[in-house]
Amino acid sequence: MTARFFQLFTGVFATAVSCHPQPSQPRYEKVVLVHGILEDGTAFNSLRQRLETHGIQCHVPQLRPNDARDGIDQLAETLKDGIDAEFGPDARFAMVGFSMGGLVSRHYLQNLGGAERCDSFITVSSPHHGTKMAYTYPGKGARQMRPGSPFLKKLEETEHRLGDMPVVSYRTPMDLIILPTESSVWKRAENHSHPVLLHPLMLHSKPVLDDIEKRLVIEKAGA
Repeated sequence: MTARFFQLFTGVFATAVSCHPQPSQPRYEKVVLVHGILEDGTAFNSLRQRLETHGIQCHVPQLRPNDARDGIDQLAETLKDGIDAEFGPDARFAMVGFSMGGLVSRHYLQNLGGAERCDSFITVSSPHHGTKMAYTYPGKGARQMRPGSPFLKKLEETEHRLGDMPVVSYRTPMDLIILPTESSVWKRAENHSHPVLLHPLMLHSKPVLDDIEKRLVIEKAGA
């Protein structure tokens, strides 16, 4: 039991060493990293550093108000404006959304035309089917994240607009924010479960970051 706990603990925090010690050819030249509720994007620092080592240009838009009081759809409009300002209206990119950021990203991709220029989409601990924790927080965005909300139903109805875009969803069965934790399981996605101790630690988990990095970077021959 002690050995297993140590393995989980070190798996969570051993993020400094990339799975690719040498720069590799990036599969995607640009990546958008979309933060969650009450965040400012700094949770992506480890992943961003890894990607920039490979020459990938990362954009971490600031979503305001970050408590989503005015709605996830409004934040998606802000996301669209930020991407257009940073990369221009036509450049292609991959996208990674954490927690609520996965839903903001989905609304942008599915309902604001973003899918037409996005080549890959990854979500980390996102409440694709809502979370009961949203009942404990005020605001439009929290209401939209409640299970069975009209907003979530619209996302389900429009997910076909993602076309054949590759989609991956990561979750932890120990999540205390996404309840039930199976809400992060999305039929449209390739789903992966990692036993990370807490919701916010998913972006500090070496196994999770290693896998995301592999999906966004083409390894050198013999690396």
